[in-house]
Amino acid sequence: MLLPLFRFTWKNYQYVLAFYFAIEEINKSPHLLPNITLGYVFYDAFPSDRRTLENALFLLSGGNHLLPNYNCQTYKQPVAIIAGNMPTFSAQVGTLLELYKSPQVTYGLFDPILSDKDQFPSVYQMATKDSSLTHGIICLLLHFGWTWVALYVSDDMQGEQFLQDVKAKMIEKGICVAFTEKLPPTKGVFFPRDLILRTRIRVSSANVYIIHGDEGSVWNLGHVKEFYLILGKVWIMRNLYSPQWNHIFTTFKIPYFFHGSLLFSNQKRKIPGFKQFLRTVNPSQYPEDFYFSKLWAHFFLCALAGSLCGKIGDCPPNSSLEFLQSYLDIMTVSDSSYFIYHAVHVVAQVLYKILLQKIEMRSPGDTDQLILPWQLHPFLRKSQLTNSIEYNMILDENRNMIQYDIHNLVRFSNNSWLLVKVGDFVYRNTHDHDLVIHEEVVNWPVKFKETPKSVCSQSCVPGFQKIPQEGRPVCCFICVSCPESDISNQTDAKQCTQCPAQEYSNIERTHCLPKRVTFLAFEDALGTTISCMALCFFVLTAVVLGVFVKHRDTPIVKANNQALSFILLISLLPCFLCSLLFIGHPNTATCVFQQLTFGLVFTVAVSTILAKTITVILAFKARKPGRTMRCLLVSRVSNSIISICSLIQMIICGIWLGTSPPFVDIDSHSESRNIIIVCNKGSVTAFYCVLGYLGFLALGSFTVAFLARNLPDAFNEAKFLTFSMLVFCSVWVTFVPVYHSTKGKFMVAVEVFSILASSAGLLGCIFAPKCYIILLRPDKNSWKVLKNRRGFK
Repeated sequence: MLLPLFRFTWKNYQYVLAFYFAIEEINKSPHLLPNITLGYVFYDAFPSDRRTLENALFLLSGGNHLLPNYNCQTYKQPVAIIAGNMPTFSAQVGTLLELYKSPQVTYGLFDPILSDKDQFPSVYQMATKDSSLTHGIICLLLHFGWTWVALYVSDDMQGEQFLQDVKAKMIEKGICVAFTEKLPPTKGVFFPRDLILRTRIRVSSANVYIIHGDEGSVWNLGHVKEFYLILGKVWIMRNLYSPQWNHIFTTFKIPYFFHGSLLFSNQKRKIPGFKQFLRTVNPSQYPEDFYFSKLWAHFFLCALAGSLCGKIGDCPPNSSLEFLQSYLDIMTVSDSSYFIYHAVHVVAQVLYKILLQKIEMRSPGDTDQLILPWQLHPFLRKSQLTNSIEYNMILDENRNMIQYDIHNLVRFSNNSWLLVKVGDFVYRNTHDHDLVIHEEVVNWPVKFKETPKSVCSQSCVPGFQKIPQEGRPVCCFICVSCPESDISNQTDAKQCTQCPAQEYSNIERTHCLPKRVTFLAFEDALGTTISCMALCFFVLTAVVLGVFVKHRDTPIVKANNQALSFILLISLLPCFLCSLLFIGHPNTATCVFQQLTFGLVFTVAVSTILAKTITVILAFKARKPGRTMRCLLVSRVSNSIISICSLIQMIICGIWLGTSPPFVDIDSHSESRNIIIVCNKGSVTAFYCVLGYLGFLALGSFTVAFLARNLPDAFNEAKFLTFSMLVFCSVWVTFVPVYHSTKGKFMVAVEVFSILASSAGLLGCIFAPKCYIILLRPDKNSWKVLKNRRGFK
């Protein structure tokens, strides 16, 4: 067996005692290797490449001289080697031992390189692949909401494997790495002289630093003079042994060095009967063991009779390992001691199976032949260990993971320290693990008065969404308020959620509220105003109609076709009233009637104006010689224009109703907080066909009236018709862009206003001058004045 025992690191001597205990237990067992006594030999495992290989050659040569390829003492040739507290040591001797097919069972930490059977086919690891520690660290980070951390890992394959595993899990869980630094690896037992001072201290906004390494890793950090820059960080790492912490804190007098750290400790291992063995064992039982005698002399200042040193002084009554100084913690079973104990049992059971196989084969003399090292390999590959504590394992398969105690390292001003258990982590498999933390008992670094935060960017509160910053990790982001009609009701929302069409977002953008159903109602200020305007114009038109009826025999009423004037006034009455169909709660009937009424009554009105302008032209043309114009005037052909134009508009409206009639619709987008009930026009093309036809009639009336504006007559209204059509066309040309630039019920208001404005324009431009003469200047409304006017013939 190769063991590290340098610089009197007496805690490691427990490895030897665990080995002694396992050997004695097997040799005394009547069931395992009966009538056979296991022998052993110890070799030092120096932290030096040259000394490591030198001792391995001593082991293979079987003597005190290095004779490669020669074995001087065949009877001392070991069938298996238990070694490797550090993976680097096992790797160094593994290649050499492979030449002789000697199996090496390691008791150190699991190393991915040693699991490569192509490179190390004769190496068997007792430890498991420690992915549980990775999961534990990730669970701890998630528990406290730490998403911005720094990593210090050893610059070896173990560190590289840990780095790959932890980064993969961090990416999966949304945790980011501020930076990664490599720590120089240490080999064997750590010496300060082995320190390679090339660790770089980097300052980061991260408040949580993770270390993956050993005692040497902590030494590397402590020796860097810039370490004070990162004092006060929360360190997460695997726990060291008490003697190691004592050594570190004695060496570094930095106040609160590693205070507040969270440490993952394997739960205390148990080997039945081992504590009783430690209480009773003494150097006289192993006189050939120089180190045992030296340990006894160092701590008890005496030597027992029968030991290597012989009797020296009188040993006190409490000269037992149980009463050694507490910082050695010799009574607590370490992981390596635990694995050494079981490694011995594994080798013993393999030897037992080989012997049983030879007996079953009944080959004469086989049982007396030596067992060669290479013969153990088939059994080691499939060996399952079952001993008195029911420890089951298959060496080439992953074993069940263990439970961790989570300790909080507390430092005091007098340089004393204490480990306080603050939680547990139990790992069963990738999807089955539990973490329990008692935050109230955690002592954080002195600069933190409460649980520290470690994030690249502060969390986005509800109502905001995360926007990643270009070129930075995903944990670094800015918070942007959700747009209107969107919400986020959770912290750190990646994107906002749009509210349903029937709801809108509150001011904080955290909840969706139901929209209020609205429409252009009579009770609204806008609806009331429009209704009053429509009724006023309706009454005014009725008054004008009454005036014209009362003065129907006067020249100004009879001029330019009296009947057409009455038709125009009567058609203006429904023009004003049809605007009321656009106000109030829409239904299918009002949606249909408002568009049809608007199209038809305006067609009658505009076609009447067209007929009046044609009548003016025919009247003046009829005064010239010829019968054609006079016949057209007498036959009142201009009156048929109204019927023809109205019939065309009716056909257009009929097609509209037959293909895609207007219907009641809901507008949930125009106003963020309201659902507007509107009349959907069904076919926008049909609507603009109706409007375009009206525009065509208006443009024709405007053109004809413009050409007749200079015809001489006392009551020639061509100028007024021209101006009225100009107003009418201006209103509806303006209507189109304004209509499309408004939303919701304001679109309805724009259409109603255009109806009222155009109707009022016709009423005012055509009939206001005549009412002025009829009511205020009756002296001009006579045949005498008509005859005396200039230009009358």
